Amino acid sequence: MKLADTLYRVPRQEGLQLLHQRGDDLMEELSSWRMRLAVNEVATFESADEETVIVVQEGAGSFTVGDQSWNFRREGVFKQAASALYLPPGHEVTVAATVETEAVLIATPVAEANTAAAPAFVGPEQVEVLQRGRGHYQREVHNLFLNDDYCQRLMVGETFNPPGMWSSYPPHKHDGRDNEPRLEEVYHYRVDPPQGFAQQLMYTSDGESVTHTVRDGDAVVIPYGYHPIAAPPGYKVCYLWALSGNQRELALFEDPDHRWLHEAPGDRA
Repeated sequence: MKLADTLYRVPRQEGLQLLHQRGDDLMEELSSWRMRLAVNEVATFESADEETVIVVQEGAGSFTVGDQSWNFRREGVFKQAASALYLPPGHEVTVAATVETEAVLIATPVAEANTAAAPAFVGPEQVEVLQRGRGHYQREVHNLFLNDDYCQRLMVGETFNPPGMWSSYPPHKHDGRDNEPRLEEVYHYRVDPPQGFAQQLMYTSDGESVTHTVRDGDAVVIPYGYHPIAAPPGYKVCYLWALSGNQRELALFEDPDHRWLHEAPGDRA
């Protein structure tokens, strides 16, 4: 896989649809699905050897795992913080929708199942909301499963770019090539209004470079390289992100050419 092959544009379908599968060339860690349910529709999901996080993007209904159940409701990614469920390996979840519902599922393998692992639910009031950046790269980050004791390997959250703003900026990477932790990542994009777009840049220090024009519902996998994002004027951009790799630590390596931005006046960059 080269960076030019990292955009996944899968038209929405009803039910559970695979978006990308680990084992595709350089991607070893992450697989993603989209789940779309009609009113009063029910679906199930289970993985024997992967842990999974399910993030509701819009809709309402319930998650049931064994004798535990949680209700969820989200008017939309730009209107309300997320509801999300952590599902350990070997556990089956039943998703029952009371209105039209769309969710994204992201899974990564675990070497040895933790028999004591339990499902965990995060509602909107439990989301950790952080303001990041300054000047033209201000954005809002929502941590869903990042500093928790539930996930063994997954780290999951959402980033919101206001119109005209950049994120994942100054550019950073986490591919292990400069002794940082080796992490693979995937972005799942939403855009408001939905006919808009964002620009996903990906590049390496040895000259490989690609820019994806991403649309609402697209996914971009990031096996390596720097990966900044720009939202054009007039369009809000949200991307659901998930990482997995050789350690569960969000340690980044910033492009040395752009570290000076941290010392620049707030409106310069």
